[in-house]
Amino acid sequence: MDFVSVIDLAGSVALLLWGVHMVQTGVQRAFGARLNQILSKTLRNRVQAFFAGLGITAVLQSSTATGLMITSFTANGVIGLPSALAVMLGANVGTTLIVQLLSFDVSRIAPLFVLIGVITFRRGTNMIRDLGRAFIGLGLILISLHQFLEILQPYTNQPSLRMMLGSIADMPLVAVFIALVLTWMMHSSVAVVLLIASFASHNVISADTAFAMVIGSNIGTALNPVLEGAGKDIVSKRLPIGNLLNRLVGAVICIIFLSQLSSWFVHYYPDMNRSVANFHTLFNIVTAAVFLPFLTPYSNFLKRIMPRPREEKIEDPSKPIYLDKAAIQQSPMLAISNAVRECLRLCDALEKMLSGVDNTLKSKTPQIASEARRVDNILDKLTNSIQSYITALDPESLNQHELIQTEHILTFCTQIANASDVLDRNVLPTVQKMAKQRIILSDEMMAPLNDMLKRMHKNLRIAATLLMNEDETIARKLAEEKDIFRDLENRANSIYYNGLREETENKKLQIQLGSFMLELARDLKRTNTHVVASAAYPVLDQSGLLLPSRLQPEDSEDEAFQDEEKIISTALDQNN
Repeated sequence: MDFVSVIDLAGSVALLLWGVHMVQTGVQRAFGARLNQILSKTLRNRVQAFFAGLGITAVLQSSTATGLMITSFTANGVIGLPSALAVMLGANVGTTLIVQLLSFDVSRIAPLFVLIGVITFRRGTNMIRDLGRAFIGLGLILISLHQFLEILQPYTNQPSLRMMLGSIADMPLVAVFIALVLTWMMHSSVAVVLLIASFASHNVISADTAFAMVIGSNIGTALNPVLEGAGKDIVSKRLPIGNLLNRLVGAVICIIFLSQLSSWFVHYYPDMNRSVANFHTLFNIVTAAVFLPFLTPYSNFLKRIMPRPREEKIEDPSKPIYLDKAAIQQSPMLAISNAVRECLRLCDALEKMLSGVDNTLKSKTPQIASEARRVDNILDKLTNSIQSYITALDPESLNQHELIQTEHILTFCTQIANASDVLDRNVLPTVQKMAKQRIILSDEMMAPLNDMLKRMHKNLRIAATLLMNEDETIARKLAEEKDIFRDLENRANSIYYNGLREETENKKLQIQLGSFMLELARDLKRTNTHVVASAAYPVLDQSGLLLPSRLQPEDSEDEAFQDEEKIISTALDQNN
C-alpha cells in the first residue's frame, strides 16, 4: 500500500469518526434532556432498561455516549448497578443495527441524507437545525464507509495480504487479538466489522477467521471505556469492567464452538456480508439474553471484587473529582452534569467556612478560624477547575438550554468564590481576633448574628438545589432572604445605638463590642448577597422576574411632576 492510499484510508476513517460525532451532537442537542429523562424513567425495570439502551444507542450511534450517561446515573446513586448493566447490554445490541443497515448497499442514498441535512440545517428552527446536523453526519458515515471499502478493494487480491491473513486461519485467538487492537485504535467497531465483512465476501479470510475477528471487535469496543476511565474511582469502574466481562464470557463460549457456528451461519446465510452482520448482532443478543436474568448476582459479584473503600481519602481536596475530560467531546450534556456535581463541592467548602465562623464564636478558639480560612484556597482552585472545564465546551455542540446552564454554572462559581473571599478576608479574621482577645458579645448582640448564620446555612443548601432544578418559586424565596438580612442588620444597628444611649459604667467596652457586632453583621449580609446572586438571580432573570433596579424610574417621577403641574395650573385657571 503506497503513501497516498494510506492517507486516503486515514481520511476515510477520520470522516467516519466525524460523521459519528455529528450524529451524536445533533441528537444530543435536539433531544439531550429527553434522552436523560427516558433513561431515568425506564431504569426501574431491567427489560425496559435494556430496550432504552438499545434505542438510545441506535440513535446516537455510540455505546460509549450511552455508557457515559448511565455511568453518571450510577455514580450519583440514582440507579443500581443491575439496571445500568441492562442498559449497556441493550447498548451493545444497538451498535449492531448500523452494521445491519450498512451490510446492504445503501451508499447511494448518502447524498440524499446530506441534502436533507443541509436544507434543514440552513432553514429550520433550533431543533430542526440539530436534526439536520444528525442527517449530515449520517450521510458522511455512509460516504466514508463506501470510500473506505473502495480503497481497500484493490488490495483484497494482493497475494501477500491473502498469505498473511491465511496464516491465521487456524489461530482464532490471533484473529481475535488483531481485531481487538484494530477496534481499539479506530474507536469504531462499525468500521472494523464492515472491513471484516468485506474481506470475507472477497474470500480473503475464511468464515472461521471472520467470526473470530468479529468477536475481537466486540471485546475491543468494550475495552475503550475501561482504559479511558483508568483514573476514576473504583465505583465508576464497575460498569465498564462488568460490560467487558460480559463480552469476554460470550467470546470464550463462541470461540469454543466457533467451527459449528461458522458452518451454521454459512449454511443459512451464504452471503458473507449478511452472515458477518448477523453473527455480530446475534452475539450481542445472546450475550444479553444469557446475562439479563442474572444481573443481580452478577452485580453483587462485581461489588465484591471491586469494593467501595471504607474511607475514600482525597490527597488533595482541591483536586476535582467529577470533571471527566472525555465527556467534553463525547457528551457535553454529561460534562455539564459533572460540573454541577463539582459545584456542590463548592457549597460543601463554603459551608465548612461558615461552620468555622459559628464554632469560633461559640468556643472562642482562634485555631478553628485559621483552619476555616485554609478552605478558601481549596475553594478557589476548585472554582478555577470548574470554569476551565466549562469554557472548554464547544458552544456549537450545545443547545440553547445547555448554553444557559453553562452560564448559570459560571455565575454560581463566581458568586460562591466571592462569598468565600468575604468570609476569608473579613468575617473569619474578625472572629479570630475576638477569640484571641477573649471578646464575648452579649446574648442580645449575638441574636442577630446567630440568626444570620443559621439562615445562611439554609440559603446555601437552597442555592445548591436551585443549581440543579431551577425552580422559580424557590428562587423567589431565596431572593427574599436579602430583605430578611437587611432587617437583621438594621436590628443589629438598633441594638448598637440603644446601647450607646444607655448610661453604663464601661462605655468604651460597649462601643468596642458593638463595633464588632456591626462589622460581622455587615459582612455576613454581604456573604449572603453573593449566595443569593449565585443561584436565585440567574433563574429569576431568565424568567423575566428580576427588575433592573429597586429605584423608581426617573421617567415616572417626571410624569408625576408634570401631573402635579397640570393640577395646579387647572386650579389657577378656575380661580381666575
